Amino acid sequence: MRLTLLLSVIMMAGLFLLLYAGVGFLRDKKYFTSAPKEIQDLLPDYIPERFPGAHAVGWILAVISILLLAGPILYGGYNGIIKGFSFGQFFLRFLIMLESLKGFDVLFFDWYLLSHSNFFPHFFPEIPELKDAMGPQLFGFNKKSQIRAAITYIMAALLLALICTLIG
Repeated sequence: MRLTLLLSVIMMAGLFLLLYAGVGFLRDKKYFTSAPKEIQDLLPDYIPERFPGAHAVGWILAVISILLLAGPILYGGYNGIIKGFSFGQFFLRFLIMLESLKGFDVLFFDWYLLSHSNFFPHFFPEIPELKDAMGPQLFGFNKKSQIRAAITYIMAALLLALICTLIG
């Protein structure tokens, strides 16, 4: 169980790093499609690099974040196969990992970063209207997609458990 929780925290770090890469370095409007419509409307089509090479740094961080998201799933499966996990144990491990990630997304990204912090306006000082658009009213703007993702994660945990059970 401790390993499962550790792997979940590593995935959370990967998700945050991905957001940081997109907001802090890549700064391209196409990476903000999951943001509230009000925020998307404030972003210009072209946002210049903050410094030369910022996009390269952003892409490097994005690749690292993808590894931090995929690596724990692969290792969690490998570890479970080595330890002879049953289907139920695999399912529980992957369910905890994926739903923890979803909870982190909702609580940290949506509730804290989007609704109660200065995270996004900090990275876009050239758009002062952004600060006024942020706030608690944005929390829950994407309830349907969050519920859909939570259900999808259950299905993904079932599929991952099945694959690992068949391999093991």
